[in-house]
Amino acid sequence: MNEEIHLYFTSDLHSHFQYWPHIMASINEKIENHEQNDEFYLILDNGDHIDRVNPITEATLGEANVKLLNLANYDVVTLGNNEGITLPKSGLYHLYDEAEFEVVCANLKPQYEHKPNWLKAYKVLTTNNNTRIGVVGLTAPFKTFYEQLDWHVEKPFTVLDEVIPQLKAECDIIVLLSHLGIYDDEAISEKYPIDVILGGHTHHLLEEGKVTNGTIINAVGKQGRHYGYINVSYNKAKRHVESLVGEAIPISPQIDEATLEYLNELEIQANQQLNQVIVNLSQPYEISWFEETLIMKSFVNTLKEWTKADAAVLNSGVLLKGFNTGSVTKKDIHESCPHPMNPCTMVLTGDELIETVKLFETERFTNFKLKGLGFRGQVIGKMIYSNIDFEYNHYSNQIQKVYLNGEIVDPAKKYTIATADTFSFPWLIPPISHVDEKKYFMPEFLRDVLEKCLSER
Repeated sequence: MNEEIHLYFTSDLHSHFQYWPHIMASINEKIENHEQNDEFYLILDNGDHIDRVNPITEATLGEANVKLLNLANYDVVTLGNNEGITLPKSGLYHLYDEAEFEVVCANLKPQYEHKPNWLKAYKVLTTNNNTRIGVVGLTAPFKTFYEQLDWHVEKPFTVLDEVIPQLKAECDIIVLLSHLGIYDDEAISEKYPIDVILGGHTHHLLEEGKVTNGTIINAVGKQGRHYGYINVSYNKAKRHVESLVGEAIPISPQIDEATLEYLNELEIQANQQLNQVIVNLSQPYEISWFEETLIMKSFVNTLKEWTKADAAVLNSGVLLKGFNTGSVTKKDIHESCPHPMNPCTMVLTGDELIETVKLFETERFTNFKLKGLGFRGQVIGKMIYSNIDFEYNHYSNQIQKVYLNGEIVDPAKKYTIATADTFSFPWLIPPISHVDEKKYFMPEFLRDVLEKCLSER
């Protein structure tokens, strides 16, 4: 007789807590049935549970997310890049100090300190029938960002070469919490004897689990509109997994009242923390995503001064709301600029700068509805410059000349340009594809620069 093992998981919630009570209502209902029938189950999270776009997460630096996972009786979680690179070093180091679940991430460790007590490469859990399940975690290897925060992240496949033989010796079933993306998941399924891969990071949704080479891959999209389920049927006598079935389950209209009540408490506490007054403004500052405004021009000028760059550029879509006359709180600043985006500088040749400005000034780029890369707005919007000007020929619809500090840009000369880290990725900005000199300012976010800008008003 086979043993039926039930795995439930969430992934890439990104602090969309409006869906969390629905998720828990549905999972809790199924768990109640398993407990009545004495069936083994696990509840897992695949990372990016936190996102500092949410004021509750922002105010607590993710500690509220851990409390929600504790309340839900999760068994094992791994880290996504939002846990890993959007918190201060000490914030990540102590994030899971009060966790009542296991945290596994095999390719991450501090550079200069001992690993925190909560961080493990994998965890082996045992069912009532003594079937051993090894759960290992991997996170996306954003090496440059982690190094800025004094963390070391290793290549996932290098780590798997070492860890999988250990797990095969210790376990009957191997489950990978993979915050790597669908392409890596598929490559892993072809190479390693892993039974279950729970995927995320690239926000892909698999309505049914995909079985490849004896491995099932499942994924539930983003923001908590679905959660995942895997049934593992294990033949104990043959020590063999006989079948793997999985699906992404849409959340139901039902709400778990205890979860909702706790969320309301957390929201009240967060608002109290974020209601700290930063500045009192003598005039209002309106925003526009498609026109230059006083606040955006001041914001970009502050960014240039703060980074000590030759020039700076930011997109108007980075501000989601303006500021009224009177007191401005941390909550107001967070609501206007909620993105987990860091300031950065890049050293561009004049030729790269010219081509980048030409791209920025296209209608297609201005109206692009960017999703991801830290951006939590609607559209990129008009690009606003500090210390950069250009001549535009309206007849040919082309930029004729670009100036920096009043002088025409020399194509061969190098210039240090400040912007948001979002615009340092080559796939979004092809003209910078060969730029190697990049500096990320961490753990500061753009809203820290915005706060300085408003304080000086």
